[in-house]
Formats: sequence, structure tokens, C-alpha cells
Amino acid sequence: MSHILIVDDDLEIRKLLGRYLTEQGYRVSIASDRRTMNESLQNNEISLIVLDVLLPDGSGLNICQDLRRDGSEVPVILLTALKEDIDRIIGLEIGADDYLGKPFNPRELLARIRAVLRRRVTQDIQLAQVREYRFSGFTLRPGTRQLMHDSGESIDLTTAEFELLTVLVKRPGRLLSRDQLIGLTNRKSDDVFDRSVDVLMSRLRKKMGDSDLLIKTIRNGGYMFTARVEMMGADS
Repeated sequence: MSHILIVDDDLEIRKLLGRYLTEQGYRVSIASDRRTMNESLQNNEISLIVLDVLLPDGSGLNICQDLRRDGSEVPVILLTALKEDIDRIIGLEIGADDYLGKPFNPRELLARIRAVLRRRVTQDIQLAQVREYRFSGFTLRPGTRQLMHDSGESIDLTTAEFELLTVLVKRPGRLLSRDQLIGLTNRKSDDVFDRSVDVLMSRLRKKMGDSDLLIKTIRNGGYMFTARVEMMGADS
């Protein structure tokens, strides 16, 4: 059963959506502000967040941005009374999965929730079926934790280096900040990793013979994996 978290400071909207989505077979939690949202995220396995843009203790846009910066990939649908295209574009650019203006029909929101969850399930299945990633003369095999060059050479990587490279390869063309890299490698509490992201990146480049081509440094931004990645499944 998918668990939906509704974050909105409007009591009537929380009650309406909570009751409606429960009737549709979802488990539902509600929050009226950022603080209670964070508590719910810490205590539950949330499948999707329906997030109001205007909250009493913070902007939904900033919250969404912070979630992505911390490495969270929980799908987010933004709700707002503002309908300007610029707000919608900003919301999608910072990592929201969809955007719905108020007032809205609960059935439309339900359709969007179902669509986002279907996309996420499809993506998870595709990633689970990937046996190896091929890019620029290299083959990365997550199952056996191997990085091979097309020459047949096996490149020895530490656990931290391998995890970092895997995060990058799975997200080609996407700018990832240092905080995102830490979150996506599940090392949020690893102070040593936090201090050595740049060092690990330098070691990866050296081992792969890459100056700044495969892994590009974005000034004041983070890193981006620029190579074209081909995903090979078990039956490929």
C-alpha cells in the first residue's frame, strides 16, 4: 500500500484529501507545516508527498529543493494557488515530479498521483534489471562491484569510490551537489566522506584517466557525469 504524505496548512484540504485518498486505498499521513512533515518523513516510509507551496514555516519550493539536495528521491507533487508558468517551471526544475494549481478536483490529483507512482515503479524495475552500465570505453557492474575498461583491465576502486561512481553513472547529465552525493550514497553521517568528496572525485578521475571529461566540475554547483550511458539488462 502506497503511503501518501499531504502537507498543507489548510485544514479543510487536509481533511478532504486525507479522507478521499484513504477511500482510494492509500495509506495517508497529514502535516500542516514543515516541522511535522519532517517528523513524518523520519518515522514513515513515504511513497509520495503532496506539498503546498505556501506553508507557515517555509516555502514548498525550498522544501522540495532541500529534499533533493539531501539526496531524497521521494516523488513530490506541488500544490499552489499561484498559476503563473514561472512558478510551475521553477518547481519542476528543482526536482518536483508534477505541479497542480488550486483550486483542483481531487480526482485530477488522484490521477496525477497514480501517474507519478507508475513512473517511479517503472524506473525502479528498469534499474533493478540493469546488469551493467557502459560508457566511454568502460563497463560498470554493480552486482559484482567491478569497473572494467574495454581493454580488459579491471580498475580497482575502494567502496567509497565505487559508490560515488555508481551514483554519477545512474544520473548522467544531472548536476549533483556535494550534499546530494553524500545523501545518495547513504553516507549522511559519515564525516570522513563529507570532507573527502573532492578527494574521492580526484582519485576516480586519476584511476579512469579522466581530467575533467567524464566527470565535470561545475563551479559553485558540484559535479556532473557527462558521458552517454548505455544500460544493459540481464537478457542483453
